[in-house]
Order: sequence, then structure tokens, then C-alpha cells
Amino acid sequence: MNLSDVKSTPFKRSRRRRVGRGRASGRGKTSTRGMRGEGQRSGNGIKLLYQGGQTPLFMRLPKRGFNNARHRKVYSIVNVGRLNQLPDGTEVNPEFLIKRGVIRKMLDGVKVLGDGELTKKLVVKAHHFSQTAVQRIQNAGGSVEVINRTTKDE
Repeated sequence: MNLSDVKSTPFKRSRRRRVGRGRASGRGKTSTRGMRGEGQRSGNGIKLLYQGGQTPLFMRLPKRGFNNARHRKVYSIVNVGRLNQLPDGTEVNPEFLIKRGVIRKMLDGVKVLGDGELTKKLVVKAHHFSQTAVQRIQNAGGSVEVINRTTKDE
């Protein structure tokens, strides 16, 4: 073994700074904390994400994660009053309503609501009906048929 083979051991060589030990030490008086303010006080607590009054980054970024609105079903709505324009004895289904221009597209299905008067006898096929719509269609002598729509996510 030669003297040139000797290597230094990996340890910290510098001593820890002893602050607050008088002016002569160069780190007396304020003990490297600066003058006044939150940082000089004992138990100072500037939070990790605090950005000096600026809106923090986590608040500026959009939210992510689960949201029920993503799974909401949106139905094309038809009121019973619109069906009164159709001839007596007509079979009403979603394709017929699209062809006649009563609804633009089917979305997640067709829902018939009970607003308006119905005097015609109709056979109405839709995905959902309100209770008043069912009553008004049946009172006019028509019938109601619920369509079960099968989709990938159900």
C-alpha cells in the first residue's frame, strides 16, 4: 500500500453554523433571519404551496376526477300537445318523430311529457313517459309502449 492509494473518507468536513452567538461571530443579532416579518418570528409558518398572495397553482389548474355529469342521460323531449297534430291511429316511434321533424336526433332516447292536450287515438312508443303523458294518451284512447334501449354502458 502506498501513500497515494489512501483516499479520504466521505464525511462532512464543515462545521455547523452557530448563529445567535453575538455580533463578533458575524451571525449575531438577527441570526441570519433578516429584519422583521413573518420569516423572522419564531414558529413561522409559510405554507409549502403559498405563493405570496398569488392564486396558487393548484387552484389555477382545472379539476380532474370523477363527475356524475359525465354519466347523465340526455333525452329528446316531446310533449303530448305536439302529437295532437298527427292523424288518428298513427303509430309514433322515435324514427317517425325524426322523419316528421318533431325532434332533431334521438340522443339517449325519447321522453314523452304531458304538456298540452291530446284528442287523437295514437300508439306511442318511446323510452320514457311521464305519468301525466301516460294518462293523457290513455284517456284519448291510445296506448303506450316503453322501448328498452340497450347500449354499451348499461
